[in-house]
Amino acid sequence: MKVFSGRLRPAALAAGRGLFLSVAGLAASITLFVLAVLSIAFIPLGIGVFTTPVVLEAVRKHANQRRLWAVTWSGVRIPVPYRPFPKDLRGGVTGQVERTSLMLKDPATWRDLLWLLMDMTAGTVLAVVAAGLMLYPVESAVLAAGLWRVFQDEPYWYMFVPVDSQLTGLAALALGIVLFHFGLRGTEPVLRAHFLLARKVLAPTQDQQLEQRIERLTETRHEAVDTAASELRRIERDLHDGAQARLVAMGMNLGTIEALIEKDPARAKKMLAMARESSAEALTELRDLVRGIHPPVLAERGLGDAVRALALRLPVASEVTVELPGRAEAPVESAAYFAVSEALTNTVKHAEAERIYVDLHHAEGMLRISVTDDGKGGAAVGSGSGLSGIERRLGTFDGVLAVSSPAGGPTMVTMEIPCELS
Repeated sequence: MKVFSGRLRPAALAAGRGLFLSVAGLAASITLFVLAVLSIAFIPLGIGVFTTPVVLEAVRKHANQRRLWAVTWSGVRIPVPYRPFPKDLRGGVTGQVERTSLMLKDPATWRDLLWLLMDMTAGTVLAVVAAGLMLYPVESAVLAAGLWRVFQDEPYWYMFVPVDSQLTGLAALALGIVLFHFGLRGTEPVLRAHFLLARKVLAPTQDQQLEQRIERLTETRHEAVDTAASELRRIERDLHDGAQARLVAMGMNLGTIEALIEKDPARAKKMLAMARESSAEALTELRDLVRGIHPPVLAERGLGDAVRALALRLPVASEVTVELPGRAEAPVESAAYFAVSEALTNTVKHAEAERIYVDLHHAEGMLRISVTDDGKGGAAVGSGSGLSGIERRLGTFDGVLAVSSPAGGPTMVTMEIPCELS
């Protein structure tokens, strides 16, 4: 019974997702494909120059949403291969022409359009099959309950069983039970096949992946150097303005105490107490500084316990799930820890959430972290946002960030870093 109930819930969830993809996903793919084709066709008339970037951006958002569902629903990771726009892209008509040209020259744009075609056909078939494996057996139960009487003029075919009597209705029910048991085992793999097919079309070729990887590593190397330089300046500033200043003051107090210890012991005693307080404060500041560079709990107990410690300090109720059979390399753990810390800080500041869920696990050579909240939503990766900082931090390790945050919530921030555990 436990095995049955353990399979029923994920199979029913996969069937519901398949039904959603076959209805909402199909409608969105058809609409966007028609708009994209018409918009590109109208470029020679001048209208398409203004509509094409908007439509293709919508196509990319639709494809990215499918990427997010692929990794969160079936564990299928589909790379995001879009070329970034230059930072000095101009505005006005000239900028629109340049933006349109850049998007049409990007091979990922044409893969997106090919995927829309695939999603309307084979992708929808797989989604329908995933839903039907759990929903179709329900029809056999309804027929056996007496619905067959509505079709007395001619038999109603349930697959290869003609239902025109209670006996054939029970035969249809028996067939439906067989299909139901097959659906318990087959619904999730069929849904996964839908996403694997999407990856086959959306993912870049090996040469393109290598080219993008080189570009990304070059960019993240520069960002890592800039970040390291900025962090070094921060540490120097904190040392100069904090602990160093206190230690200098303490040294001056000790010199004064040395001169007063025989002439005015009472005053010397007071200044000793002040020096002791200054040394304690300097030690506290040094500890805080070290914790900001590499938290002791992270070094001693690993990423899971470090994230749990982070969650305990939050002013919002939180739940942390950790499934890590080992530890990653120290730089990866540090990057993951500070990425989670930043994500939690953003949530507390902006989401107005009542509860936060953090999940950490490792599978297929990938450290996967999700931070979910029940707040107001509307989070986005953009210039100057905290999420952009997380994306840059993960990019140094060839990691990726995906955000799902519709208006009204919930928000899910998913992070992935390729690594091996020891």
